[in-house]
Amino acid sequence: MLEIERKFLVRDDSYKRLAKRSYHIKQGYICSGHGHTVRVRLRDEQGFLTIKGPSLDGGLSRYEFEKEITVEEAGQLFHLCQPGIIDKRRFLVPVADGHTFEVDEFYGDNEGLVIAEVELSDPDESYDRPSFLGEEVTGDHRYYNSHLRVNPYKQWSE
Repeated sequence: MLEIERKFLVRDDSYKRLAKRSYHIKQGYICSGHGHTVRVRLRDEQGFLTIKGPSLDGGLSRYEFEKEITVEEAGQLFHLCQPGIIDKRRFLVPVADGHTFEVDEFYGDNEGLVIAEVELSDPDESYDRPSFLGEEVTGDHRYYNSHLRVNPYKQWSE
């Protein structure tokens, strides 16, 4: 499946009052490099194994395969993960045009970083831009979770 998304920094916490729900995410990477990733994720009480390919268009889209696995299987796969676990809370924020922004508030070594993403069905698809969105960072590898794992936000210089 082709995943098309735009990614933004978040300028304020108004997304919290607009969110229809949120959940806790813990994720690790079994392998990542050259645009390919194999990720294990716990989302509240659900487990997932995800394989992503490289982007061919500057970070706007990439192929993704995701399979739900048991919580126990996810727990076992975490033993195979590279160092650096991503810990975050995801807020689902619907907007008037029918899109839903996923706003990730990071914890641990990435505390203070808040990123919003919107998935699209076409790279040129229009979408409403909520007021909490800041600078677009689509394609900026520093904001990829697999990069935050090895170069966490707390280590960035101003």
